[in-house]
Amino acid sequence: MNERVWIFDLDNTLHNATPHIFPHINRSMTAYLQEHLQLDEAAANALREDYWLRYGATLSGLMKHHGTDPDHFLWHTHQFPELHHMVLREPRLRRVLQQLPGKKVVFSNAPEHYARAVLKLLQVDDLFDDVFALEHARYRPKPQWQGFVRLMRKHRLQRGQCVMVEDSADNLRTAKRLGMRTVWVSNALRPPGWVDVKISDVLELPRILARLN
Repeated sequence: MNERVWIFDLDNTLHNATPHIFPHINRSMTAYLQEHLQLDEAAANALREDYWLRYGATLSGLMKHHGTDPDHFLWHTHQFPELHHMVLREPRLRRVLQQLPGKKVVFSNAPEHYARAVLKLLQVDDLFDDVFALEHARYRPKPQWQGFVRLMRKHRLQRGQCVMVEDSADNLRTAKRLGMRTVWVSNALRPPGWVDVKISDVLELPRILARLN
């Protein structure tokens, strides 16, 4: 039988990005739109949110409608001089990940330089076999299926091997359509039908292993 492969989202799955990191990214993206599209702050913020809702990532809308260079955008919107103060590390995370049998991969809509920096601050970077970031998905963010397929091809994965662990139900819907098992990290009361297991915190993973067989 093929080895199980755990595919983890990063932000709000392996760590809590809501208090410090997401507000910083949102401000950086709004500022980028202001500068490069000559918009005032309110218009830039509204456009950022609109593209995120329509395409799953602000960058996708910028590339589609404005020809934005994705590497330029990702570099300038993911600068974190104080990242070590912003990442909320849970000391138990390392032990939890070590209890999960099989390979582990991070699949993030963020750029690689940011994802690797966060994993290092979480002190779990050495536990992952790969960091598959937005540039590796050729800028097709989750929940679009193309990035999932590229990841599976890169690692020669069979769909039955894969367990996707995510805070986004939309992203898990794509994973389920591709034949993966799905774990939703959420405080919601009712999971949608494409979620196999719901947990409120990634630290609960070892306790639900039997439910994923």
